[in-house]
Amino acid sequence: MSTEKFDLVIKDGQCVVPNPNGHGLMEQKLDIAISGGRIVKIRDSISEPAQQTISAKGLHVLPGIIDSQVHFREPGLTHKEDLDSGTRAALLGGVTSIFEMPNTNPATTTAELFQEKLNRAKGRAHCHYAFFIGGSPENVTELAQLEKLPHCSGIKVFMGSSTGSLLVEDDPTLERILLSGHRRVIVHSEDEFRLRERKHIAQESGDVHDHPVWRDAETALSSTRRLLALAQKTGRKIHVLHVSTAEEMDLLKDHKNIASVEVLPQHLTLYAPDCYDRLGNYAQQNPPIREKRHMDRIWKAVTDGTVDIIGSDHAPHTREEKERPYPSSPSGVPGVQTLLPIMLNHVHQNHLGLLRFVEMVTENPRRVFGIKNKGRLQEGFDADVTLVDLKKTKTIDNSWIASRCGWTPFHGMQVTGWMTHTILSGQIAMQDDQIIRPAQGQPVLFEV
Repeated sequence: MSTEKFDLVIKDGQCVVPNPNGHGLMEQKLDIAISGGRIVKIRDSISEPAQQTISAKGLHVLPGIIDSQVHFREPGLTHKEDLDSGTRAALLGGVTSIFEMPNTNPATTTAELFQEKLNRAKGRAHCHYAFFIGGSPENVTELAQLEKLPHCSGIKVFMGSSTGSLLVEDDPTLERILLSGHRRVIVHSEDEFRLRERKHIAQESGDVHDHPVWRDAETALSSTRRLLALAQKTGRKIHVLHVSTAEEMDLLKDHKNIASVEVLPQHLTLYAPDCYDRLGNYAQQNPPIREKRHMDRIWKAVTDGTVDIIGSDHAPHTREEKERPYPSSPSGVPGVQTLLPIMLNHVHQNHLGLLRFVEMVTENPRRVFGIKNKGRLQEGFDADVTLVDLKKTKTIDNSWIASRCGWTPFHGMQVTGWMTHTILSGQIAMQDDQIIRPAQGQPVLFEV
């Protein structure tokens, strides 16, 4: 009889695992054994010895949380954030994998610049990582090859709200991008032409309360309508990021054959004018936080299955930058560290079920992006695991934020539901709000 020990056993936890009937997830009290960075055994009870054991009694054991939209600012804008501070924030927030966006300086639009990001992350990232390539008028002909690069999470397109080569405002260029390659294309959908026409509203008022007036619902809807038409024409699947309007949800629910949908904790938690009254420019992001009717419709889309993924759109700026007079203040808020506690608090308040939430940050990113060996608790999969205490109540505080910006729009908010352990490739990397194994992150693999 073998006396070989497992590396780690997680005992007596309420595990969120795939339903044996093949539909969705289920919750079951199970033990999980891990060796060599993989889940090797899931049973009602595991009695064999282990190098290390976690008693998960009273805790929920989730697949490692995947945040598929973050901006970690490196290279070029590292006074706001870098790969070290951003992934540190992710790990503290129970996130085991992040996909980083290409609008850095310079923008990630070539194989060389993509490799530079991988080089920068190696040995410095505290969670697993992948990077998007930016689709631009300059690199259209290379995109079919660029999307196949190892550890590339896909092609990201900005139809509005970007600068320089990353802005793809016109339909002919967008159509060329959609015709180049096969993987799902990720899109920031705002109509740049309308944004330019209406910018005078923000400039004349100088009041952040007018951010959702300038970037109104029609700005998002007209862009998404154009995008869906081109996706159907080309047959290319798309992923519409941070959907913020009721009208877009009405449209997208009828186009699930071609479009997957992301929403943010901000658009599920904050609404105008209250957030601008309280937070001023610290609530400014693109697309904007809007009136409560939009938030209510987004919640309906979450519960009826229109929404596939919740991402944070973590986009930090310094206090000094955020406190510039509007509209010269930059848009974006940090969120990778607060995604899990904010959403667990919604679970606590019965706004959605735990299984539906977990599906949107594990199983669905795995499916939408074609992630290899991550996103579920299953034998043979990577041992990325997030343990949470659904009864633990804490107050989110700026002092806890690891992001270089040092603030969160959720400062002072009491939440119920908190992460106790973040396990990366079978190693406990974060426990009880402390990083205990730094820089263990590895690049994510995709089914390309």
